[in-house]
Amino acid sequence: MTDGAERATCLEVDGVWKVFGPHADRAIEQSRGGASRAEVLAETGCTIGVKDVSMSVERGETFVVMGLSGSGKSTLVRCIAQLTTPTLGHVWLDGDDLTAIDEDALREVRRQKLSMVFQHFGLFPHRTVIDNAAYGLEVQKIPKAERLERAAQVLIEVGLEGYELHYPGQLSGGMQQRVGLARALTVDPEILFFDEPFSALDPLIRRDMQDQLLDLQSELQRTIVFITHDFSEAIKLGDRIAIMKDGVFDQIGTASELITSPATDYVAEFTEDVPKIKVLTAGDVLALASSVSPWRTVGRDDSVESLLPLLLQDDRPLGITGTDGATVGVVDRDAVTAILQASR
Repeated sequence: MTDGAERATCLEVDGVWKVFGPHADRAIEQSRGGASRAEVLAETGCTIGVKDVSMSVERGETFVVMGLSGSGKSTLVRCIAQLTTPTLGHVWLDGDDLTAIDEDALREVRRQKLSMVFQHFGLFPHRTVIDNAAYGLEVQKIPKAERLERAAQVLIEVGLEGYELHYPGQLSGGMQQRVGLARALTVDPEILFFDEPFSALDPLIRRDMQDQLLDLQSELQRTIVFITHDFSEAIKLGDRIAIMKDGVFDQIGTASELITSPATDYVAEFTEDVPKIKVLTAGDVLALASSVSPWRTVGRDDSVESLLPLLLQDDRPLGITGTDGATVGVVDRDAVTAILQASR
């Protein structure tokens, strides 16, 4: 993510609902009155897909929406990307209300500013890798030489140099997903939407794709909305995570906030088996500087796990430094012991 001084809101979602069925107004009224999803369905024949969701995403942020099957996460991302029309609410991208513009303007926004990567790759089997990657620019009527040059560069970035003239059927699943990622990046989008893109891949390939995305994000600083049902994946990729259930957000926060201060029992269920010492950092457990001088300093972003050998060497606290090198606090054995006990 970019430095705080450079951040600005890129995407804003305000009170978005998506109701499937013929009596949406009645369904929303009953839902607002406290009726459950099942009760609304029984009374109106309507299904509440997304219920009054609001969120904002900063430029350069990876915002993860995590939930189990049926939670509404894929419906939400389709509403945000305007692939599905919200029943109610607004979606702003760079200050423009996507729910208020006409179809021609929306089509241009999709072409110029939005890209999506799905679980199913959706590649054209009769087109080469480079032609698949360049497809978005072809739709924009960019000259062929220019779009192929841009696509070739992006294929290098995603690790597919040398495969430009292959066809999708000649590639593994992980490589096909890299082509899908290249196609999304080639148009230089304002925001990238990922809808469970790695869930169909084998575990090792999935981890490799996650690492690839982290490397690309570190370099390119795109704005990303990432959908997953895997909490470990959410923790690994997300700057912030929204836990979704029954069409609503239970909690939005960083991984450490969700782990240390779950807002609901549902969120607590997801976090109870997380290896906290791997996720939490020195900054998450620091205390104000004590009268005992620290014998060594570490960065506030260092994992708690990495502090263990140091704390075993000396019983004095470790000093914690911020990005400017100044000491912002200390961490001692008691703080880390408390984390270990909470992880049992």
